Amino acid sequence: MTVWRAHCVLSQSVILVVLLIPQQGNAHPQCLDYKPPFQPPEPLLFCKEYAKFGCCDIDRDNQISQRFYQIMDYFDQTGFMACGKYIRSILCQECSPYAAHLYDAEDANTPMRELPGLCGNYCEDFWLHCRYTLSLLIDNNETHAIEEDRSKFCKYLEFKDPEYCYPNVLSNDELNANLGDVKADPQGCIQLCLEEVANGLRNPVAMVHANDGTHRFFVAEQLGYVWTYLANGSRIDRPFLNLTRAVLTSPWAGDERGFLCIALHPRFTNVKKAYVYYSVSVKKQEKIRISEFLVCDSDVNMLDHSSERTLLEVDEPASNHNGGQLLFGLDGYLYIFIGDGGKAGDPFGKFGNSQNKSTLLGKVLRIDVDNNDYGAPYSIPSDNPFVGERDARPEIYAYGVRNMWRCSVDRGDPVSAQGRGRMFCGDVGQNKYEEVDLIEKGGNYGWRAKEGFSCYDKKLCTNSTLNDILPIFAYPHKIGKSVTGGYIYRGCQMPNLNGLYIFGDFMSGRLMSLKENPATGKWSYKEICMGADKTCSFPKLINSYYKYIISFGEDEAGELYFLATGAASATARAGVVYKIVDPSRRAPPGKCNFKPTPVNIKGKLIHFSPKEGKRASKHTFIPSEVCVLSSAV
Repeated sequence: MTVWRAHCVLSQSVILVVLLIPQQGNAHPQCLDYKPPFQPPEPLLFCKEYAKFGCCDIDRDNQISQRFYQIMDYFDQTGFMACGKYIRSILCQECSPYAAHLYDAEDANTPMRELPGLCGNYCEDFWLHCRYTLSLLIDNNETHAIEEDRSKFCKYLEFKDPEYCYPNVLSNDELNANLGDVKADPQGCIQLCLEEVANGLRNPVAMVHANDGTHRFFVAEQLGYVWTYLANGSRIDRPFLNLTRAVLTSPWAGDERGFLCIALHPRFTNVKKAYVYYSVSVKKQEKIRISEFLVCDSDVNMLDHSSERTLLEVDEPASNHNGGQLLFGLDGYLYIFIGDGGKAGDPFGKFGNSQNKSTLLGKVLRIDVDNNDYGAPYSIPSDNPFVGERDARPEIYAYGVRNMWRCSVDRGDPVSAQGRGRMFCGDVGQNKYEEVDLIEKGGNYGWRAKEGFSCYDKKLCTNSTLNDILPIFAYPHKIGKSVTGGYIYRGCQMPNLNGLYIFGDFMSGRLMSLKENPATGKWSYKEICMGADKTCSFPKLINSYYKYIISFGEDEAGELYFLATGAASATARAGVVYKIVDPSRRAPPGKCNFKPTPVNIKGKLIHFSPKEGKRASKHTFIPSEVCVLSSAV
């Protein structure tokens, strides 16, 4: 996999910045529970100004309404008419998308105000008409002295920042423009945040989930370890799999060999099998091995190491371009993504391995691993596109690929199911371009004739019989030099991200996104930046990450993660798993709750402790210029 080239040189369009001092900034949307605002699933009836977006659902709105009428029971009709509007507005600021700022609650370590911060003029009006209501709003024995003195009254209630106090915060056009939409900086770079969920890993190459209700996920290291993580973030001390004695790799940075992927059977609850892809040396011949393992009868969190059954082995002419992806499609078949054999320019034979259908190198394979307990380790799906074609391997599903590194299956839109089953892949380029492809049955993806949209081998490129499938997107090497394919976000917690394909580049450390226009089928590009200033100042969130983006993953609920390291060596414990978080909007409280199925644990649990704030070498990446890609790229 070319993601780990020995010549790891960062693009000049990237500046490496060491984060030593937390940055300060202005107010940002945040609720009193230290989380982003949301769209209430039902319209609010009392605090109607926040019915479309804010920090209250209908239950909290009802509670505020009840408190209002309890307070107003102390008033006659005249007092109700004079003071009701002030009491209502003050109580409803708990529902404001800027509630945390108004209540001085953006920092969980500082005391929260009892009432929201008011603007000076508003506070004076409140004091002039309804100052004796303060004792009804707060529990303070000294309210009488405060109520009598306008200076003390407004000193207690006033928020000194004239732009962010109430009610000015409602009329601040900058604050309220596109409120609730995913944020972008002035250059159009989408601002997201991260949560660190695992660390101390050695080149984490893959993350998969069991899809069995437990919400466990498994992280594979290049050395050959696979670890089990529970829904509460803790890790089981005994590995799910340990293939370190068999796996061929080395400590040197950039070695592309090793344990490269794991896939669990799509019916893992009943068919307790796992499939692995790793490099191995057999009689001094380097090979790719695809194997099947069974889960231990005595421990659901460990594979039976004696059960290994080799499904397929492919000779590797060179140590690079090993491919390394396994996944199950919605059809239940196992897809295997194998590189072109290595070296440079696919120099094997007249047309290269990728265009040669008599070899498995440079291909997407599709095999049936069900009902294989006896006899052949796998069978060929009858509708594979080249079944019966002379000299063609029947396992081949698509060809003309160079070195596809990280592929995923789209879960589909959670409401319409649009996009369900599509298969996305990042294909690492040669000299000029990186590309993202949609895999189609029988498709020819052009390599080595084409690299991205451009010709690489001019003679092959003029061959009209290629009929190759073009990428949905390609980018030049000034952006990055080794694509890491990602996922379409289909989770519940961050509705703004639904339908966004998020991927990265191993060499430049860039996070990127693509968004499809359903009407045209075209994909638009936006870079992803870490949220600046206070954008990510939520508990547990960070706005920096290690630069070498190795892989992406989903948890069982569909939330999205990426795996990165600060040192691209299989022996360096510099790998981290990050969860991607949108700080601008979340799902309503309670919508995304799940109760994990209990898991029987044998061994000890290692509780997770994030390292953020303790590392001096943590970095973020800030583009020195915004690179706008033309549609011809």
